[in-house]
Amino acid sequence: MKYSSAFYYAVATISVATALPSVSRARQAGCSSPEIRKSWNDANDAERGAYLDAAVCLTTKPSRLGHTGTTIHDDFAWVHNKLFRDIHGVAAFLPWHRLFVQAYEAALRTECGYPGSAMYWDWVRDSAAPSLASVWDPVTGFGGNGSSTDGSFCVRDGPFANLQLAYWNNDTTPHCLKRQWLDVQGPTPEMLGIAYSQAIVTDVFTNTDFLSFHGSLESRPHAAVHAGISGYNGDMGPATSPNDPIFFLHHTQVDRLWWLWQQESETRVYDYAGNVDPDYLGDLDATLDDTLELLGLGPDRTVREMMDAGSSDLCYGY
Repeated sequence: MKYSSAFYYAVATISVATALPSVSRARQAGCSSPEIRKSWNDANDAERGAYLDAAVCLTTKPSRLGHTGTTIHDDFAWVHNKLFRDIHGVAAFLPWHRLFVQAYEAALRTECGYPGSAMYWDWVRDSAAPSLASVWDPVTGFGGNGSSTDGSFCVRDGPFANLQLAYWNNDTTPHCLKRQWLDVQGPTPEMLGIAYSQAIVTDVFTNTDFLSFHGSLESRPHAAVHAGISGYNGDMGPATSPNDPIFFLHHTQVDRLWWLWQQESETRVYDYAGNVDPDYLGDLDATLDDTLELLGLGPDRTVREMMDAGSSDLCYGY
């Protein structure tokens, strides 16, 4: 399944004047010293190098799920695809992806000795010219756009150049890591940057309840970043989007925006509502006691356990 880009041309006309909340504290519910997750822009070369080395390492480690001839990196794409309908367009989108990022962070540490925390790409900050963002640097970043000279759109530079991946949606389809950045001519900037600009994200923050906030965040800036990076042939488009290692910096940013929204009021920390089936939008039957599955990547958790990043179990902030 690809994220449709048509929607994002429509949101380009939205403009608001209010600003994102200015918050520097972490909620602490049993967590006295939260880890602070960094922006890639603000990390130094050593920190970036340590993260990239560990991410590359995961592409060499045999599958933790027992799949033959695949890697731990492939495991994340496989799980995301298998659960796709249960974790998109539903209330669990934000808490499940918070758990998923935590599982990836844990794999970087336990499997590959990574000493740091998850990092995020602040695409709001780079939305005016996304292709110039430091995350795409071939030496200190994730490499750039795929090559279209042979029609493959394989990424040819950076630490993931010519990375071979196992899955594409529901199929076992060995292929290279692909990116096809959208470069729309006219008033819309490259890679749909206008659809995850400060104005758009500020508008998302005008939603004061979880039900409206999570839907707006998922369907607007979150999906636009996927579409802008993937284009029509890239790995960030299908349900196996964790194939592209940039997925995790993107979703850590999504988690950060949720965290910032939660900081605005104590009542928002456990504010949770919505549907569990994307086909039944009127059935607001999601609860804090629902189970979030990882299919063996890590322990399953409840939604309640993922709501407060400042809990003793999660213990992080931004």
